[in-house]
Amino acid sequence: MFSSTDKTILRELAKQYAEIAAHDTNIKRKARGQSNNSLRPTRPLVWMDEIPWHEMDIDGFLILQCIGDEARKMERHFRQTLYRWKYMQADMIVDDAYYIDKAFDNTGIGIEIREQTRSTDTHNHIISHLYEDILETDEQVEALRLPIITAQPKLDKIRVDEASEVLGDILPVKLRGHGIYHAPWDTISMLRGVEPILIDMIDNPEHLHNIRRKFMEIGLSQHEQMEAQGLLDFNIPSLHCTPPYADELPSSGYDGANVGLRDVWFRGMAQSFSTVSPAMWKEFDIDYMRPLSDKCGLVYYGCCEPLDNILDMLMDIPNMRKLGISPWADENKCAETLGAKYVYARKPNPAFVATNFDADIVHQETKTTIELCLKYGCPYEFVLKDISTVSYKPQNLISWVTTVMSTIDEYYGSE
Repeated sequence: MFSSTDKTILRELAKQYAEIAAHDTNIKRKARGQSNNSLRPTRPLVWMDEIPWHEMDIDGFLILQCIGDEARKMERHFRQTLYRWKYMQADMIVDDAYYIDKAFDNTGIGIEIREQTRSTDTHNHIISHLYEDILETDEQVEALRLPIITAQPKLDKIRVDEASEVLGDILPVKLRGHGIYHAPWDTISMLRGVEPILIDMIDNPEHLHNIRRKFMEIGLSQHEQMEAQGLLDFNIPSLHCTPPYADELPSSGYDGANVGLRDVWFRGMAQSFSTVSPAMWKEFDIDYMRPLSDKCGLVYYGCCEPLDNILDMLMDIPNMRKLGISPWADENKCAETLGAKYVYARKPNPAFVATNFDADIVHQETKTTIELCLKYGCPYEFVLKDISTVSYKPQNLISWVTTVMSTIDEYYGSE
């Protein structure tokens, strides 16, 4: 239950939120995102995510005032959305409802990360990790168990009813399921460290195959259980920081009630493979990914790792649609290879907002991407993410948005 004070705070914020949610701009931007993701190139969307919110406050607006845990979660969502709309809107899209994610229990895989950490800023969750290798032997791998997923519809009802009591006459409260985020190498790296993985590719490949095979089984089991229990959704706010809209989703077989794997995006990556050969990349990741990714409607692959040397094998995947082009990828090669057949999901360099902002550098980076994508007919987008710091200078992100949007205007005209 919410206290009367918390209700008052939330209702005032919700009224402001509802005003921007009703803005026609949201509909137009969503249509552009859908067009690009469905390979009909138009003006690219500019999104921003993974923001260091602890460094972003201006005039105390982001300071939470609610007391209850659920109230503070709602308040944080409203305040951050209103802040972004005011200061660094770019092409953000605001939902016309307050969504609650469907709850579920996950028993886990029977193992916990062991690590040492170091940080330079106690408020920042981006810190250094030294991981202990706890998957060193085949016996440790065999001890891993498949997770058991249990939907919690009773909890969903309680949370929706409580939120509706506060917001219902201002903003609809709706349940939303989950997308598929499959990044087993991130998890394996935290259970081993990166170096043992790279060494095993040469010295002990069968052991590494055992690990990847087990995580293939874990991922497939988890998401098939989620499918069976109605926990999946195509109506998600973002596809790991990028626009999720597409003509093809949900699939033509969607019955209006049961969202299946065929109706959602698959999101995959192998960030620790930046220095791995294409043959090993296929052997240790792509081949193990496909039993799950092939069941899904569309595939989006790639995060921080450069993909320019493995594009051909990724393009062999029939439902591949979007590829992440990191700051370390060969942009020209990627644009020329992908052409009009895939979405070019450009990740600008977050280092350019980390300390002192230089508009000329960001302008040139943006201009290069635009001209390459126009040259080769690529549907594309800009997504600034992995922003670990702005050195407590909110203006860096505000200036980044202004610079990128004005650069795009040079080619497409102002909106």
